[in-house]
Amino acid sequence: MQGLVDFWKGFRLLPSAWLLLTQFLILVLTAFTRESPSFRALLWVLGVLVLLIIAKVIRQTPMFTILGLSFVGCAVLFSTLIMFGVNDPNIQIIAHAFEACAYLSAAYGVLRYMFADRYLTKDELFAAGAVFTLIAWAFAFLYSICQLIYPDSFVNPAEPGLQSWLDLLFLSFSLQSATGLSDLMPMSAPARVLAMLQMFCGVMYLALIVSRLIALQYIAHVPNHHKSKDQE
Repeated sequence: MQGLVDFWKGFRLLPSAWLLLTQFLILVLTAFTRESPSFRALLWVLGVLVLLIIAKVIRQTPMFTILGLSFVGCAVLFSTLIMFGVNDPNIQIIAHAFEACAYLSAAYGVLRYMFADRYLTKDELFAAGAVFTLIAWAFAFLYSICQLIYPDSFVNPAEPGLQSWLDLLFLSFSLQSATGLSDLMPMSAPARVLAMLQMFCGVMYLALIVSRLIALQYIAHVPNHHKSKDQE
């Protein structure tokens, strides 16, 4: 019983850490993709868990609104339909749209949470990583929507046609981190616009988040008399 209490306290204190950990777990499991129903069910459960943690993160920030929680609820609903075998492309588009909105809402909420504090905490270090992964996941969902609406939006010499989720996620991380390692090329106009928007987000992430963390770390080590003068 005490272990559950400690677990819950840790979750409440470090929600961004659990969000980041769950996303990394999904990422690792995606590398061992299997078509078995049990494996798909496991990934679905973890995906729903991420959405529920997102709901928790949103509730701790100014993004606790009916709109933000509606994104999470609708994303869970439509992803459940896909899990139970609904293969309608329109349902997939709607599901990915709500998931992208939920992830972007969480990223915005975590950013507001980070910029509201005056001192650097452990959760803010995890929050910096969580914002990066949330934006990367959101753009991967947008890429998936793009290729469903505009066929052949992405070209991959090794895999023609619709690209896999892992390839789209790899492209998203590649563009956002400015490494450019992906062999996937956006070809349609909407795909290229999305790619440019993500490049901009990646640059702004480095400019805003990294500078914010450095500023908070500096404030934490400023002598007390300097802090009192700043507060005045």
